[in-house]
Amino acid sequence: MNTAEKKSNNGLITKVSGPLVVAKNMKDVKMYDVVLVSEKRLLGEVIELRDDRASIQVYEETAGIGPGEPVVDTFQPLSVELGPGLIEGIFDGIQRPLDVIYEAAGDRIPLGIDVPKLNREKKWIFEPTAKIGAFVQAGDVLGEVQETTVVRHKIMVPPGVKGTLTWLYSGEAVITDQIAIITDDAKQDTPVTMIQKWPVRIRRPYQKKLAPTEPMVTGQRVIDTLFPIAIGGIAAIPGPFGSGKTVVQHQLAKWADADIIVYVGCGERGNEMTDVLMEFPELKDPRSNEPLMKRTVLIANTSNMPVAAREASIYTGITIGEYYRDMGYRVAIMADSTSRWAEALREMSSRLEEMPGEEGYPAYLASRIAEFYERAGFVQCLGSEERFGAITAIGAVSPPGGDTSEPVSQATLRIVKVFWGLSANLAYRRHFPAIDWLRSYSLYSDEMNEYFDQEIQKGWSKQVAMAMRILQEEAQLEEIVRLVGIDSLEFKDRLTLDCARSIREDFLHQIAFHEIDTYTSLAKQYGMMKAILDWYQKGLEALKQDYSYAKITSMAVLDKIGRMKYIKEENFANEIAKITSLIEEEYRQLIQGGTENA
Repeated sequence: MNTAEKKSNNGLITKVSGPLVVAKNMKDVKMYDVVLVSEKRLLGEVIELRDDRASIQVYEETAGIGPGEPVVDTFQPLSVELGPGLIEGIFDGIQRPLDVIYEAAGDRIPLGIDVPKLNREKKWIFEPTAKIGAFVQAGDVLGEVQETTVVRHKIMVPPGVKGTLTWLYSGEAVITDQIAIITDDAKQDTPVTMIQKWPVRIRRPYQKKLAPTEPMVTGQRVIDTLFPIAIGGIAAIPGPFGSGKTVVQHQLAKWADADIIVYVGCGERGNEMTDVLMEFPELKDPRSNEPLMKRTVLIANTSNMPVAAREASIYTGITIGEYYRDMGYRVAIMADSTSRWAEALREMSSRLEEMPGEEGYPAYLASRIAEFYERAGFVQCLGSEERFGAITAIGAVSPPGGDTSEPVSQATLRIVKVFWGLSANLAYRRHFPAIDWLRSYSLYSDEMNEYFDQEIQKGWSKQVAMAMRILQEEAQLEEIVRLVGIDSLEFKDRLTLDCARSIREDFLHQIAFHEIDTYTSLAKQYGMMKAILDWYQKGLEALKQDYSYAKITSMAVLDKIGRMKYIKEENFANEIAKITSLIEEEYRQLIQGGTENA
Protein backbone atom coordinates (compact mmCIF):
# COMPACT_ATOMS: atom_id res chain seq x y z
CA MET A 1 0.00 0.00 0.00
CA ASN A 2 1.52 3.35 -1.01
CA THR A 3 1.81 6.52 1.03
CA ALA A 4 -1.05 8.29 -0.75
CA GLU A 5 -3.45 5.50 0.09
CA LYS A 6 -2.33 5.55 3.71
CA LYS A 7 -2.86 9.31 3.96
CA SER A 8 -6.36 8.99 2.55
CA ASN A 9 -7.16 6.59 5.41
CA ASN A 10 -5.85 8.84 8.18
CA GLY A 11 -7.91 8.83 11.34
CA LEU A 12 -8.42 11.70 13.76
CA ILE A 13 -8.03 11.52 17.52
CA THR A 14 -11.29 12.15 19.38
CA LYS A 15 -10.30 11.11 22.92
CA VAL A 16 -7.14 10.62 24.96
CA SER A 17 -7.32 8.71 28.26
CA GLY A 18 -3.82 7.93 29.47
CA PRO A 19 -2.42 5.17 27.23
CA LEU A 20 -5.82 4.75 25.53
CA VAL A 21 -6.53 6.86 22.44
CA VAL A 22 -9.82 6.78 20.50
CA ALA A 23 -9.77 7.80 16.81
CA LYS A 24 -12.51 8.16 14.16
CA ASN A 25 -12.40 7.60 10.35
CA MET A 26 -10.75 4.21 10.95
CA LYS A 27 -13.11 2.00 8.94
CA ASP A 28 -10.29 0.22 7.03
CA VAL A 29 -8.25 -0.64 10.11
CA LYS A 30 -8.10 -4.20 11.52
CA MET A 31 -7.80 -5.52 15.08
CA TYR A 32 -4.22 -5.47 16.37
CA ASP A 33 -2.98 -3.28 13.50
CA VAL A 34 -0.07 -1.05 14.46
CA VAL A 35 -0.81 2.66 14.03
CA LEU A 36 1.22 5.86 14.38
CA VAL A 37 -0.52 8.29 16.71
CA SER A 38 -0.34 12.12 16.41
CA GLU A 39 2.36 14.22 14.80
CA LYS A 40 4.82 12.65 17.24
CA ARG A 41 4.21 9.25 15.52
CA LEU A 42 3.77 7.36 18.77
CA LEU A 43 3.51 3.61 18.32
CA GLY A 44 0.08 2.16 19.13
CA GLU A 45 -2.00 -0.95 18.55
CA VAL A 46 -5.72 -1.21 17.79
CA ILE A 47 -7.48 -3.19 20.52
CA GLU A 48 -11.18 -2.39 19.88
CA LEU A 49 -13.30 -1.43 16.87
CA ARG A 50 -16.77 0.17 16.89
CA ASP A 51 -18.09 1.32 13.50
CA ASP A 52 -15.39 3.68 12.22
CA ARG A 53 -13.93 4.33 15.66
CA ALA A 54 -10.86 2.49 16.90
CA SER A 55 -9.54 2.25 20.44
CA ILE A 56 -5.75 2.23 20.45
CA GLN A 57 -3.35 1.31 23.24
CA VAL A 58 -0.28 3.50 22.89
CA TYR A 59 3.09 2.11 23.88
CA GLU A 60 4.58 5.52 24.67
CA GLU A 61 3.72 8.47 26.90
CA THR A 62 0.64 10.30 25.53
CA ALA A 63 1.14 13.61 27.40
CA GLY A 64 0.88 16.56 25.02
CA ILE A 65 -1.35 15.02 22.35
CA GLY A 66 -5.00 15.90 21.89
CA PRO A 67 -8.15 15.61 19.73
CA GLY A 68 -7.86 16.42 16.04
CA GLU A 69 -4.35 15.02 15.59
CA PRO A 70 -3.86 12.33 12.91
CA VAL A 71 -3.61 8.57 13.29
CA VAL A 72 -1.91 6.65 10.45
CA ASP A 73 -2.47 2.93 9.93
CA THR A 74 0.62 0.88 9.00
CA PHE A 75 -1.60 -2.05 7.93
CA GLN A 76 0.73 -4.38 9.83
CA PRO A 77 0.22 -6.25 13.12
CA LEU A 78 2.63 -5.71 16.02
CA SER A 79 5.60 -7.85 14.99
CA VAL A 80 9.13 -8.71 16.05
CA GLU A 81 12.19 -9.01 13.86
CA LEU A 82 13.87 -12.37 14.15
CA GLY A 83 17.44 -12.92 13.01
CA PRO A 84 21.11 -12.76 14.06
CA GLY A 85 21.70 -10.08 16.67
CA LEU A 86 18.96 -11.05 19.13
CA ILE A 87 21.32 -12.79 21.55
CA GLU A 88 23.04 -10.34 23.92
CA GLY A 89 20.35 -7.81 22.95
CA ILE A 90 18.61 -5.61 25.53
CA PHE A 91 15.18 -4.55 24.24
CA ASP A 92 12.12 -2.79 25.59
CA GLY A 93 8.62 -4.32 25.48
CA ILE A 94 8.16 -3.60 21.75
CA GLN A 95 11.67 -4.76 20.79
CA ARG A 96 13.36 -1.40 20.52
CA PRO A 97 17.09 -1.86 21.32
CA LEU A 98 17.74 0.14 24.48
CA ASP A 99 21.50 0.31 23.98
CA VAL A 100 21.05 1.84 20.49
CA ILE A 101 18.50 4.35 21.83
CA TYR A 102 20.87 5.27 24.69
CA GLU A 103 23.70 5.98 22.24
CA ALA A 104 21.40 8.03 20.01
CA ALA A 105 19.36 9.94 22.60
CA GLY A 106 20.74 9.46 26.12
CA ASP A 107 19.07 8.22 29.30
CA ARG A 108 15.45 8.90 28.31
CA ILE A 109 13.60 7.29 25.40
CA PRO A 110 12.37 10.16 23.16
CA LEU A 111 8.74 10.01 22.04
CA GLY A 112 8.26 8.53 18.59
CA ILE A 113 11.90 7.46 18.19
CA ASP A 114 12.27 5.04 15.30
CA VAL A 115 15.36 2.81 15.29
CA PRO A 116 15.87 -0.58 13.60
CA LYS A 117 15.05 -3.46 15.93
CA LEU A 118 18.07 -5.43 14.71
CA ASN A 119 21.41 -4.08 13.53
CA ARG A 120 21.28 -3.50 9.75
CA GLU A 121 24.99 -2.70 9.44
CA LYS A 122 26.75 -5.56 11.22
CA LYS A 123 28.09 -8.20 8.84
CA TRP A 124 27.64 -11.87 9.62
CA ILE A 125 29.42 -14.81 7.99
CA PHE A 126 26.71 -16.97 6.43
CA GLU A 127 27.76 -20.62 6.04
CA PRO A 128 25.37 -22.49 3.71
CA THR A 129 24.36 -26.04 4.65
CA ALA A 130 21.56 -26.73 2.11
CA LYS A 131 22.18 -27.91 -1.47
CA ILE A 132 21.18 -25.94 -4.56
CA GLY A 133 18.51 -27.84 -6.47
CA ALA A 134 17.05 -29.44 -3.35
CA PHE A 135 13.38 -29.15 -2.45
CA VAL A 136 13.01 -27.12 0.75
CA GLN A 137 10.04 -26.28 2.95
CA ALA A 138 9.23 -24.16 5.99
CA GLY A 139 11.67 -24.83 8.82
CA ASP A 140 14.45 -26.35 6.69
CA VAL A 141 17.88 -24.95 7.54
CA LEU A 142 19.56 -23.06 4.68
CA GLY A 143 22.74 -22.19 6.55
CA GLU A 144 24.21 -21.04 9.84
CA VAL A 145 25.71 -17.94 11.40
CA GLN A 146 27.96 -17.94 14.47
CA GLU A 147 25.85 -15.46 16.44
CA THR A 148 27.92 -15.64 19.64
CA THR A 149 30.71 -17.92 20.81
CA VAL A 150 28.10 -20.37 22.17
CA VAL A 151 25.10 -19.97 19.81
CA ARG A 152 24.97 -21.19 16.21
CA HIS A 153 22.08 -19.29 14.61
CA LYS A 154 20.25 -21.38 12.03
CA ILE A 155 18.81 -19.47 9.05
CA MET A 156 15.55 -21.28 8.22
CA VAL A 157 13.05 -21.23 5.39
CA PRO A 158 10.25 -18.91 6.62
CA PRO A 159 6.81 -20.40 7.41
CA GLY A 160 4.57 -20.60 4.34
CA VAL A 161 7.45 -20.90 1.84
CA LYS A 162 8.42 -24.06 -0.07
CA GLY A 163 9.95 -24.92 -3.42
CA THR A 164 13.28 -25.62 -5.12
CA LEU A 165 16.40 -23.89 -3.81
CA THR A 166 17.73 -22.24 -6.99
CA TRP A 167 20.39 -19.91 -5.49
CA LEU A 168 22.34 -19.84 -2.23
CA TYR A 169 24.87 -17.31 -1.00
CA SER A 170 28.06 -17.94 0.98
CA GLY A 171 30.13 -15.37 2.85
CA GLU A 172 29.66 -12.03 4.63
CA ALA A 173 26.26 -10.34 4.57
CA VAL A 174 24.05 -8.04 6.59
CA ILE A 175 20.70 -9.39 7.76
CA THR A 176 18.74 -7.62 4.98
CA ASP A 177 20.90 -9.06 2.18
CA GLN A 178 19.43 -11.78 0.03
CA ILE A 179 21.03 -15.14 0.86
CA ALA A 180 18.77 -17.57 -1.04
CA ILE A 181 16.11 -17.82 -3.74
CA ILE A 182 13.35 -20.45 -3.55
CA THR A 183 11.32 -21.13 -6.71
CA ASP A 184 7.85 -22.67 -6.31
CA ASP A 185 5.88 -24.86 -8.73
CA ALA A 186 4.44 -21.79 -10.46
CA LYS A 187 8.02 -20.59 -11.21
CA GLN A 188 7.61 -17.70 -8.74
CA ASP A 189 10.85 -16.72 -7.02
CA THR A 190 10.84 -15.98 -3.29
CA PRO A 191 13.97 -14.17 -2.06
CA VAL A 192 15.09 -15.10 1.47
CA THR A 193 17.12 -12.90 3.83
CA MET A 194 18.51 -13.62 7.30
CA ILE A 195 15.63 -11.73 8.92
CA GLN A 196 12.05 -12.86 9.52
CA LYS A 197 9.13 -10.79 10.80
CA TRP A 198 6.46 -12.45 12.91
CA PRO A 199 3.27 -11.10 14.60
CA VAL A 200 3.73 -11.44 18.34
CA ARG A 201 0.15 -12.49 19.07
CA ILE A 202 0.26 -15.46 16.70
CA ARG A 203 2.21 -18.51 17.83
CA ARG A 204 4.84 -19.85 15.43
CA PRO A 205 3.92 -23.18 13.82
CA TYR A 206 5.46 -26.57 14.57
CA GLN A 207 4.75 -30.15 13.47
CA LYS A 208 3.43 -31.52 16.75
CA LYS A 209 3.62 -31.00 20.50
CA LEU A 210 5.03 -33.86 22.56
CA ALA A 211 4.84 -34.82 26.23
CA PRO A 212 7.86 -33.59 28.23
CA THR A 213 10.12 -36.48 29.29
CA GLU A 214 13.35 -34.98 30.66
CA PRO A 215 13.95 -32.68 33.63
CA MET A 216 15.27 -29.15 33.28
CA VAL A 217 18.08 -29.27 35.82
CA THR A 218 18.33 -25.98 37.71
CA GLY A 219 21.01 -26.70 40.32
CA GLN A 220 18.54 -25.53 43.02
CA ARG A 221 18.12 -28.44 45.44
CA VAL A 222 14.56 -27.76 46.59
CA ILE A 223 13.44 -27.60 42.95
CA ASP A 224 15.38 -30.47 41.39
CA THR A 225 14.85 -32.91 44.26
CA LEU A 226 11.36 -32.12 45.55
CA PHE A 227 9.53 -30.17 42.81
CA PRO A 228 11.25 -30.77 39.44
CA ILE A 229 10.22 -29.13 36.19
CA ALA A 230 10.41 -30.81 32.80
CA ILE A 231 12.06 -29.39 29.69
CA GLY A 232 9.08 -27.84 27.94
CA GLY A 233 7.15 -27.52 31.20
CA ILE A 234 5.37 -24.55 32.73
CA ALA A 235 5.76 -23.27 36.28
CA ALA A 236 4.61 -20.42 38.49
CA ILE A 237 6.41 -18.77 41.41
CA PRO A 238 3.80 -16.95 43.51
CA GLY A 239 4.84 -15.14 46.63
CA PRO A 240 4.41 -11.92 48.62
CA PHE A 241 6.70 -8.91 48.48
CA GLY A 242 10.22 -9.68 49.71
CA SER A 243 9.92 -13.47 49.51
CA GLY A 244 12.59 -13.83 46.82
CA LYS A 245 10.70 -14.38 43.53
CA THR A 246 13.14 -12.32 41.50
CA VAL A 247 16.22 -13.99 43.01
CA VAL A 248 14.76 -17.44 42.27
CA GLN A 249 14.17 -16.41 38.67
CA HIS A 250 17.69 -14.98 38.44
CA GLN A 251 19.05 -18.30 39.73
CA LEU A 252 17.01 -20.23 37.17
CA ALA A 253 18.16 -17.91 34.40
CA LYS A 254 21.80 -18.39 35.47
CA TRP A 255 21.88 -22.11 36.05
CA ALA A 256 18.95 -23.80 34.28
CA ASP A 257 19.82 -26.49 31.77
CA ALA A 258 18.70 -24.47 28.73
CA ASP A 259 20.48 -23.42 25.55
CA ILE A 260 18.86 -19.97 25.35
CA ILE A 261 17.50 -17.72 28.12
CA VAL A 262 14.84 -15.08 27.46
CA TYR A 263 14.37 -12.89 30.53
CA VAL A 264 11.33 -10.59 30.47
CA GLY A 265 11.20 -7.91 33.16
CA CYS A 266 7.52 -7.02 32.87
CA GLY A 267 6.71 -3.98 35.01
CA GLU A 268 9.74 -4.81 37.15
CA ARG A 269 11.41 -2.27 39.43
CA GLY A 270 14.09 -0.32 37.64
CA ASN A 271 16.79 -1.17 40.19
CA GLU A 272 16.09 -4.91 39.86
CA MET A 273 16.35 -4.75 36.07
CA THR A 274 19.59 -2.78 36.53
CA ASP A 275 20.93 -5.63 38.68
CA VAL A 276 20.13 -8.07 35.87
CA LEU A 277 21.74 -5.85 33.23
CA MET A 278 24.86 -5.38 35.36
CA GLU A 279 25.10 -8.95 36.64
CA PHE A 280 24.46 -11.12 33.58
CA PRO A 281 27.45 -9.88 31.51
CA GLU A 282 29.71 -10.63 34.50
CA LEU A 283 28.36 -14.13 35.18
CA LYS A 284 30.19 -17.13 33.77
CA ASP A 285 28.08 -19.76 32.04
CA PRO A 286 28.97 -23.03 33.86
CA ARG A 287 28.69 -25.02 30.63
CA SER A 288 30.88 -22.90 28.35
CA ASN A 289 32.78 -20.67 30.81
CA GLU A 290 31.69 -17.73 28.64
CA PRO A 291 29.61 -14.77 29.90
CA LEU A 292 25.97 -15.77 30.44
CA MET A 293 24.85 -12.96 28.10
CA LYS A 294 26.28 -14.99 25.20
CA ARG A 295 23.06 -17.04 25.26
CA THR A 296 20.62 -14.53 26.77
CA VAL A 297 18.02 -12.09 25.42
CA LEU A 298 16.84 -9.43 27.89
CA ILE A 299 13.53 -7.58 27.57
CA ALA A 300 13.38 -4.71 30.05
CA ASN A 301 10.00 -3.10 30.60
CA THR A 302 10.31 -1.36 33.94
CA SER A 303 7.45 -0.16 36.13
CA ASN A 304 7.91 3.50 35.08
CA MET A 305 7.54 2.70 31.36
CA PRO A 306 4.10 3.07 29.73
CA VAL A 307 1.70 0.48 31.11
CA ALA A 308 0.48 -0.71 27.69
CA ALA A 309 3.96 -1.92 26.74
CA ARG A 310 3.86 -4.45 29.60
CA GLU A 311 1.37 -6.56 27.72
CA ALA A 312 3.46 -6.47 24.56
CA SER A 313 6.65 -7.44 26.40
CA ILE A 314 5.30 -10.89 27.33
CA TYR A 315 4.35 -11.64 23.71
CA THR A 316 7.63 -10.25 22.39
CA GLY A 317 9.56 -12.55 24.72
CA ILE A 318 7.63 -15.73 23.91
CA THR A 319 7.86 -15.08 20.14
CA ILE A 320 11.65 -14.72 20.34
CA GLY A 321 11.69 -17.93 22.40
CA GLU A 322 9.63 -19.76 19.74
CA TYR A 323 12.09 -18.64 17.05
CA TYR A 324 15.05 -20.26 18.82
CA ARG A 325 12.91 -23.29 19.67
CA ASP A 326 12.32 -23.74 15.94
CA MET A 327 16.09 -24.08 15.48
CA GLY A 328 16.03 -27.08 17.84
CA TYR A 329 17.19 -25.25 20.96
CA ARG A 330 15.89 -25.63 24.51
CA VAL A 331 14.70 -22.20 25.58
CA ALA A 332 13.80 -21.02 29.09
CA ILE A 333 11.66 -17.88 29.35
CA MET A 334 11.40 -16.06 32.67
CA ALA A 335 8.44 -13.68 33.01
CA ASP A 336 8.75 -11.37 36.01
CA SER A 337 6.00 -10.72 36.78
CA THR A 338 2.75 -11.81 35.18
CA SER A 339 0.81 -9.99 37.94
CA ARG A 340 2.05 -6.64 36.66
CA TRP A 341 1.16 -7.75 33.14
CA ALA A 342 -2.35 -8.57 34.40
CA GLU A 343 -2.54 -5.15 36.06
CA ALA A 344 -1.82 -3.59 32.65
CA LEU A 345 -4.69 -5.65 31.20
CA ARG A 346 -6.95 -4.41 34.00
CA GLU A 347 -6.03 -0.77 33.41
CA MET A 348 -6.64 -0.97 29.66
CA SER A 349 -9.89 -2.86 30.20
CA SER A 350 -11.21 -0.22 32.59
CA ARG A 351 -10.29 2.59 30.18
CA LEU A 352 -12.19 0.71 27.47
CA GLU A 353 -15.16 0.66 29.88
CA GLU A 354 -15.49 -3.12 29.58
CA MET A 355 -17.56 -5.04 32.11
CA PRO A 356 -15.14 -5.87 34.94
CA GLY A 357 -14.68 -9.39 36.25
CA GLU A 358 -13.39 -10.46 39.66
CA GLU A 359 -11.40 -7.71 41.45
CA GLY A 360 -11.72 -5.50 38.38
CA TYR A 361 -9.71 -7.75 36.09
CA PRO A 362 -11.18 -8.28 32.61
CA ALA A 363 -13.35 -11.33 32.02
CA TYR A 364 -10.77 -12.67 29.55
CA LEU A 365 -7.90 -12.66 32.09
CA ALA A 366 -7.75 -16.47 32.40
CA SER A 367 -7.76 -17.03 28.64
CA ARG A 368 -4.95 -14.50 28.11
CA ILE A 369 -2.81 -16.17 30.78
CA ALA A 370 -3.54 -19.56 29.23
CA GLU A 371 -2.61 -18.27 25.76
CA PHE A 372 0.81 -17.26 27.05
CA TYR A 373 1.63 -20.47 28.92
CA GLU A 374 0.25 -22.74 26.18
CA ARG A 375 2.90 -21.38 23.81
CA ALA A 376 5.49 -23.25 25.89
CA GLY A 377 6.11 -26.96 25.36
CA PHE A 378 8.32 -29.63 23.85
CA VAL A 379 7.72 -29.84 20.08
CA GLN A 380 8.85 -31.44 16.87
CA CYS A 381 9.94 -28.50 14.75
CA LEU A 382 8.98 -27.73 11.16
CA GLY A 383 11.32 -29.03 8.48
CA SER A 384 12.07 -32.16 6.50
CA GLU A 385 14.78 -33.27 8.97
CA GLU A 386 13.63 -34.42 12.40
CA ARG A 387 14.42 -31.70 14.94
CA PHE A 388 13.08 -31.09 18.45
CA GLY A 389 12.95 -27.90 20.46
CA ALA A 390 11.40 -26.75 23.72
CA ILE A 391 10.25 -23.67 25.59
CA THR A 392 10.09 -23.90 29.37
CA ALA A 393 8.01 -21.01 30.75
CA ILE A 394 8.44 -19.82 34.34
CA GLY A 395 6.27 -16.94 35.49
CA ALA A 396 6.49 -15.04 38.77
CA VAL A 397 3.17 -14.02 40.32
CA SER A 398 2.96 -11.20 42.88
CA PRO A 399 -0.37 -11.61 44.71
CA PRO A 400 -1.19 -8.69 47.02
CA GLY A 401 -0.27 -9.72 50.55
CA GLY A 402 0.73 -13.17 49.34
CA ASP A 403 -2.95 -14.18 48.96
CA THR A 404 -2.95 -16.84 46.23
CA SER A 405 -6.76 -16.91 46.17
CA GLU A 406 -6.73 -13.73 44.05
CA PRO A 407 -7.66 -14.01 40.32
CA VAL A 408 -4.19 -13.91 38.71
CA SER A 409 -2.82 -16.67 40.95
CA GLN A 410 -5.91 -18.83 40.51
CA ALA A 411 -5.97 -18.41 36.72
CA THR A 412 -2.26 -19.29 36.63
CA LEU A 413 -2.64 -22.35 38.85
CA ARG A 414 -5.30 -23.78 36.55
CA ILE A 415 -2.73 -23.79 33.73
CA VAL A 416 0.73 -24.51 35.17
CA LYS A 417 1.92 -27.94 36.30
CA VAL A 418 4.56 -26.78 38.79
CA PHE A 419 3.79 -24.53 41.75
CA TRP A 420 6.73 -23.17 43.72
CA GLY A 421 4.86 -21.31 46.46
CA LEU A 422 7.05 -18.83 48.31
CA SER A 423 6.46 -18.28 52.00
CA ALA A 424 6.82 -14.96 53.83
CA ASN A 425 7.49 -16.86 57.08
CA LEU A 426 10.45 -18.70 55.55
CA ALA A 427 11.76 -15.44 54.07
CA TYR A 428 11.50 -13.68 57.46
CA ARG A 429 13.49 -16.59 58.96
CA ARG A 430 16.12 -15.98 56.25
CA HIS A 431 15.50 -19.42 54.71
CA PHE A 432 16.12 -19.04 50.97
CA PRO A 433 14.93 -20.08 48.50
CA ALA A 434 11.72 -19.58 50.49
CA ILE A 435 9.82 -22.31 48.61
CA ASP A 436 7.26 -23.80 51.01
CA TRP A 437 7.62 -27.59 50.77
CA LEU A 438 4.18 -28.14 52.31
CA ARG A 439 2.31 -25.97 49.75
CA SER A 440 4.34 -26.50 46.59
CA TYR A 441 3.88 -29.31 44.10
CA SER A 442 5.04 -30.62 40.72
CA LEU A 443 2.80 -32.66 38.45
CA TYR A 444 5.95 -33.80 36.61
CA SER A 445 7.35 -35.54 39.73
CA ASP A 446 6.43 -39.13 38.79
CA GLU A 447 7.95 -38.97 35.31
CA MET A 448 11.00 -37.01 36.46
CA ASN A 449 11.70 -39.35 39.40
CA GLU A 450 11.61 -42.31 37.00
CA TYR A 451 14.15 -40.47 34.86
CA PHE A 452 16.36 -39.76 37.91
CA ASP A 453 16.12 -43.41 39.03
CA GLN A 454 17.43 -44.54 35.64
CA GLU A 455 19.92 -41.78 34.86
CA ILE A 456 21.25 -40.63 38.27
CA GLN A 457 20.74 -43.28 40.96
CA LYS A 458 18.26 -46.09 41.40
CA GLY A 459 17.10 -45.04 44.86
CA TRP A 460 16.32 -41.41 43.94
CA SER A 461 12.51 -41.60 44.08
CA LYS A 462 12.44 -43.58 47.37
CA GLN A 463 14.78 -41.03 48.92
CA VAL A 464 12.57 -38.12 47.80
CA ALA A 465 9.44 -39.83 49.15
CA MET A 466 11.11 -40.39 52.53
CA ALA A 467 12.32 -36.77 52.74
CA MET A 468 8.83 -35.43 51.97
CA ARG A 469 7.29 -37.79 54.56
CA ILE A 470 9.75 -36.57 57.21
CA LEU A 471 9.00 -32.90 56.44
CA GLN A 472 5.26 -33.54 56.64
CA GLU A 473 5.67 -35.43 59.94
CA GLU A 474 7.68 -32.48 61.28
CA ALA A 475 4.72 -30.14 60.65
CA GLN A 476 2.41 -32.49 62.61
CA LEU A 477 4.89 -33.00 65.46
CA GLU A 478 5.48 -29.25 65.83
CA GLU A 479 1.78 -28.82 66.57
CA ILE A 480 2.14 -31.24 69.48
CA VAL A 481 5.34 -29.55 70.68
CA ARG A 482 3.61 -26.16 70.72
CA LEU A 483 0.81 -27.59 72.86
CA VAL A 484 2.60 -29.83 75.37
CA GLY A 485 6.36 -29.37 74.83
CA ILE A 486 9.10 -31.47 73.27
CA ASP A 487 9.57 -33.65 76.35
CA SER A 488 6.22 -35.32 75.60
CA LEU A 489 7.60 -36.82 72.36
CA GLU A 490 9.16 -40.25 72.05
CA PHE A 491 12.83 -40.38 71.07
CA LYS A 492 12.04 -41.59 67.55
CA ASP A 493 9.78 -38.56 67.02
CA ARG A 494 12.47 -36.24 68.36
CA LEU A 495 14.94 -37.87 65.95
CA THR A 496 12.46 -37.19 63.13
CA LEU A 497 12.44 -33.51 64.11
CA ASP A 498 16.25 -33.50 64.10
CA CYS A 499 16.33 -35.10 60.65
CA ALA A 500 13.75 -32.65 59.31
CA ARG A 501 15.84 -29.75 60.64
CA SER A 502 18.89 -31.19 58.88
CA ILE A 503 16.94 -31.52 55.61
CA ARG A 504 15.76 -27.92 55.93
CA GLU A 505 19.01 -26.30 57.02
CA ASP A 506 21.65 -28.51 55.40
CA PHE A 507 19.85 -29.40 52.15
CA LEU A 508 16.91 -27.13 51.26
CA HIS A 509 18.54 -23.89 52.41
CA GLN A 510 20.79 -22.68 49.60
CA ILE A 511 22.78 -19.45 49.35
CA ALA A 512 22.37 -17.89 45.91
CA PHE A 513 25.38 -15.61 46.35
CA HIS A 514 27.82 -18.25 47.62
CA GLU A 515 30.44 -19.30 45.08
CA ILE A 516 29.93 -23.05 45.65
CA ASP A 517 26.45 -23.33 47.16
CA THR A 518 24.76 -21.37 44.35
CA TYR A 519 24.64 -24.49 42.14
CA THR A 520 24.43 -28.20 43.04
CA SER A 521 24.65 -31.02 40.49
CA LEU A 522 22.15 -33.90 40.62
CA ALA A 523 24.83 -36.35 41.77
CA LYS A 524 25.75 -34.05 44.67
CA GLN A 525 22.08 -33.53 45.56
CA TYR A 526 21.58 -37.29 45.75
CA GLY A 527 24.72 -37.75 47.88
CA MET A 528 23.75 -34.97 50.30
CA MET A 529 20.25 -36.31 50.87
CA LYS A 530 21.51 -39.89 51.17
CA ALA A 531 23.96 -38.93 53.93
CA ILE A 532 21.19 -37.20 55.95
CA LEU A 533 18.76 -40.12 55.55
CA ASP A 534 21.42 -42.78 56.24
CA TRP A 535 22.21 -41.11 59.56
CA TYR A 536 18.45 -40.92 60.34
CA GLN A 537 17.65 -44.54 59.43
CA LYS A 538 20.60 -45.90 61.40
CA GLY A 539 19.49 -43.71 64.30
CA LEU A 540 15.98 -45.21 64.24
CA GLU A 541 17.47 -48.73 64.28
CA ALA A 542 19.71 -47.78 67.20
CA LEU A 543 16.76 -46.34 69.16
CA LYS A 544 14.79 -49.57 68.62
CA GLN A 545 17.68 -51.38 70.31
CA ASP A 546 17.62 -48.83 73.13
CA TYR A 547 20.84 -47.00 72.32
CA SER A 548 21.39 -43.41 73.49
CA TYR A 549 19.40 -40.69 71.74
CA ALA A 550 21.74 -38.04 73.16
CA LYS A 551 24.79 -39.74 71.61
CA ILE A 552 23.03 -40.15 68.25
CA THR A 553 22.26 -36.44 68.06
CA SER A 554 25.72 -35.32 69.18
CA MET A 555 27.75 -37.30 66.66
CA ALA A 556 30.70 -35.48 65.10
CA VAL A 557 29.51 -36.48 61.62
CA LEU A 558 26.54 -34.07 61.90
CA ASP A 559 28.93 -31.14 61.60
CA LYS A 560 30.33 -32.71 58.42
CA ILE A 561 26.77 -33.19 57.09
CA GLY A 562 26.03 -29.54 57.81
CA ARG A 563 29.05 -28.47 55.73
CA MET A 564 28.35 -30.74 52.71
CA LYS A 565 26.82 -27.94 50.65
CA TYR A 566 30.16 -26.08 50.63
CA ILE A 567 32.18 -28.97 49.16
CA LYS A 568 33.33 -28.31 45.61
CA GLU A 569 31.78 -30.52 42.94
CA GLU A 570 35.14 -32.02 41.89
CA ASN A 571 35.91 -33.06 45.51
CA PHE A 572 32.43 -34.23 46.45
CA ALA A 573 32.75 -37.94 45.54
CA ASN A 574 35.79 -38.34 47.82
CA GLU A 575 34.35 -36.25 50.65
CA ILE A 576 30.94 -37.96 50.67
CA ALA A 577 32.69 -41.34 50.82
CA LYS A 578 34.51 -40.12 53.96
CA ILE A 579 31.23 -38.87 55.48
CA THR A 580 29.53 -42.23 54.76
CA SER A 581 32.44 -44.07 56.40
CA LEU A 582 32.28 -41.74 59.41
CA ILE A 583 28.53 -42.43 59.84
CA GLU A 584 29.28 -46.18 59.86
CA GLU A 585 32.18 -45.75 62.26
CA GLU A 586 30.27 -43.57 64.75
CA TYR A 587 27.33 -45.97 64.87
CA ARG A 588 29.73 -48.88 65.36
CA GLN A 589 31.28 -47.05 68.32
CA LEU A 590 27.79 -46.29 69.67
CA ILE A 591 26.85 -49.98 69.62
CA GLN A 592 30.13 -50.97 71.28
CA GLY A 593 29.47 -48.39 74.02
CA GLY A 594 26.29 -50.08 75.26
CA THR A 595 22.60 -49.11 75.67
CA GLU A 596 22.51 -46.51 78.42
CA ASN A 597 19.62 -44.53 76.86
CA ALA A 598 19.02 -41.04 78.17
